[in-house]
Amino acid sequence: MSFPHEIFKAYDIRGIVDSSLSLDIVKRIGHALGSEVIAAGGSSIVVGRDGRLSGPAMTKALSAGLQASGVNVIDIGVAPSPVVYYSSYAKDIGSCVAITGSHNPPNYNGFKMVVEGTTLSAERIQDIKQRILKRDYENGDGSYTIESVIDQYIKEIIGDVKPKRRLKIVIDCGNGVAGATAPQVYRGIGCDVIGLFTEIDGNFPNHHPDPSQAENLEDLISAVAEHDADIGLAFDGDGDRLGIVTPKGEVIWPDRQMILFARDVLSRNPGAEIIYDVKCSRLLPKEIEAAGGKATMWRTGHSFIKSKLKETDAALAGEMSGHIFMKERWYGFDDGVYAGARLIEILANQDKSPQEVFDALPNSVNTPELRMEFNEGEHYTFMDKLVTASDFPDGSINTIDGLRVDFADGFGLIRPSNTTPILVLRFEADDEAALERIQSDFGRLVHSVDANQELPF
Repeated sequence: MSFPHEIFKAYDIRGIVDSSLSLDIVKRIGHALGSEVIAAGGSSIVVGRDGRLSGPAMTKALSAGLQASGVNVIDIGVAPSPVVYYSSYAKDIGSCVAITGSHNPPNYNGFKMVVEGTTLSAERIQDIKQRILKRDYENGDGSYTIESVIDQYIKEIIGDVKPKRRLKIVIDCGNGVAGATAPQVYRGIGCDVIGLFTEIDGNFPNHHPDPSQAENLEDLISAVAEHDADIGLAFDGDGDRLGIVTPKGEVIWPDRQMILFARDVLSRNPGAEIIYDVKCSRLLPKEIEAAGGKATMWRTGHSFIKSKLKETDAALAGEMSGHIFMKERWYGFDDGVYAGARLIEILANQDKSPQEVFDALPNSVNTPELRMEFNEGEHYTFMDKLVTASDFPDGSINTIDGLRVDFADGFGLIRPSNTTPILVLRFEADDEAALERIQSDFGRLVHSVDANQELPF
């Protein structure tokens, strides 16, 4: 079988189980990853998995490879990715790997990796691939132990987050692994909790666990209305992303969530730096600066954001996809359940109702994420052509991640996904007329590269 180059992506390793991600390649990934741990001065690694059906076999193969490098494996079993990261801190072990397909379909799985405190991305993931291709392995005989840290994780959040009044909340775990922690955490901090799809089931029988897509929030919106709840929270397949819906059934997308988180963090840490990704509203940096913070725009991707957090020592970071990274009072990794708890604290500690708090957030005319699909790899080539052809005399161009153009009355973005062969587009403006103008400008750019390319708007 040919080598599956395509599984080594920008933020993680991810592929189709028993096809591009065979047990043989998983074992070799383990051997290479363990070799990286040894080379970085480590000796142990924490391994945890989401609720996918392929998880146990993946864990066994990966652990065998890790042990073959001489690394000691601590298997924490079924756990959200944030609990895997937490375990690394709790056990003072610098390396960990979360076995997860995140929000991909059920037949996918993959690995999010940390080596001695560094989240692997881009070049470091290519280093794993090169070790496999060159058979450049460390060899040894590592141990294997099973431990659980979920109870400790839950207890630490309950000790940290202190809402001043009781809220009624609905949580939708989408049959993902957040069901292992979310109900206990929110009951523990004093909420009345109505749970949807909290049973872990790797078939995802109810809806796909991806809160960045509005159709996956319909059950939650209905349940919040039915139970007259204060708020609805949704999580993705491995529990590192957060979705929010209001009592009115409005979705509060992550860039507006970040306004609340930023104000809260800055109230205790004036002048702190806060990072956001290129997909976020231009209202967010204005609100960060108005609250006395320093706003920094960065590349999309959990591993890129974590690296920037480490480099800058910022107090908070957030991505439009729903990854929220809390460094103040927490550990700086993306954690949907913890972010939800902090949001509940913010809402419960105000005199206004949650709906009034949400209604007071600034808003704009904007689109959800729009997508143009390509064959594998072709979207990068198309993106390069777009950047070369771009000409926006009235706009401020940023190419840190694709092409973002900010105008006086809005912005447009087109960037390549690093997980699937698509270009993602997003637009925002002060009014509908400005939105249409910005979309038209981007449409002309796309058609200057390929007149036959279908537009998603």
